[in-house]
Amino acid sequence: MKVAIIGGTGKMGRWFAKFFLDEGMQVIVSGRNKEKLLKTKDELGVEIADNVNAVKGADRVLISVPIENFEEVVKEIHPHIRPDQVVMDICSVKEFPVKVMHEYIKAGITLGTHPMFGPRAENIQNQNFILTPTNNKERRFASDFKRWLEERQVNVSIMSPRKHDELMSAVLGLSHFIGIVVCDTLINYVDLAETKRAAGTSYRLLLTLAETVASQDPDFCASLQMNLPKVESVESFFCEKSMEWLNAVRREDKSAFADKMRVVKAKLEKMGARRLAQAC
Repeated sequence: MKVAIIGGTGKMGRWFAKFFLDEGMQVIVSGRNKEKLLKTKDELGVEIADNVNAVKGADRVLISVPIENFEEVVKEIHPHIRPDQVVMDICSVKEFPVKVMHEYIKAGITLGTHPMFGPRAENIQNQNFILTPTNNKERRFASDFKRWLEERQVNVSIMSPRKHDELMSAVLGLSHFIGIVVCDTLINYVDLAETKRAAGTSYRLLLTLAETVASQDPDFCASLQMNLPKVESVESFFCEKSMEWLNAVRREDKSAFADKMRVVKAKLEKMGARRLAQAC
């Protein structure tokens, strides 16, 4: 099995190149930066090619490029996709790339995927992985791919591209939004180094989120915020909720704050009981 990774010189592209190599597959990588391409070849021992020749020489194609470049890449490679090939993407948004692949790629099978981890992951075990098939051919392949991933102890979910994007508005969009705003607040309001020396468990968790998000690629984070369909809605709702809690603090209304917290705890406990019942 030979896998072509389009955009294989990026962080996630290199991660998957190593992963497929460890699985005993051949890997061919393409990328726009020739220097990075040669470096990837030397460091990983992969084949390198331009996008078109990478596709021509592969059984599977994995597109690992920023969403802003996605359609351009698909336009370039689609005339060279064979009926026996599978083309997958790993964009963090799914409706747009799936639509683009369906529009241009008429041969072979396409499948939207989203690995829910970053390039710092040591391995794929116990990671979450989302597949978004939309027709019978894709569903059959997704079922086989799901089984293959689960054999490697991956947690696999299958859902529609729209459902994926709605979930990601909260899972990624809101968490990134909170993380970067928290980081922006702390570095401009307190001595961050001093707070670390006085940190407890809750603050360390908050700081881990803030620093993790702030250390990511700014263009990727900005692209995520601009492309998730309901991110503005969920973040606006978060801001409204924040004001409700802040107003209780401003009024020094201890009972109102505690009552709101009791409601939240009750809802969480109810959700936990429901999950436990479903597991039984």
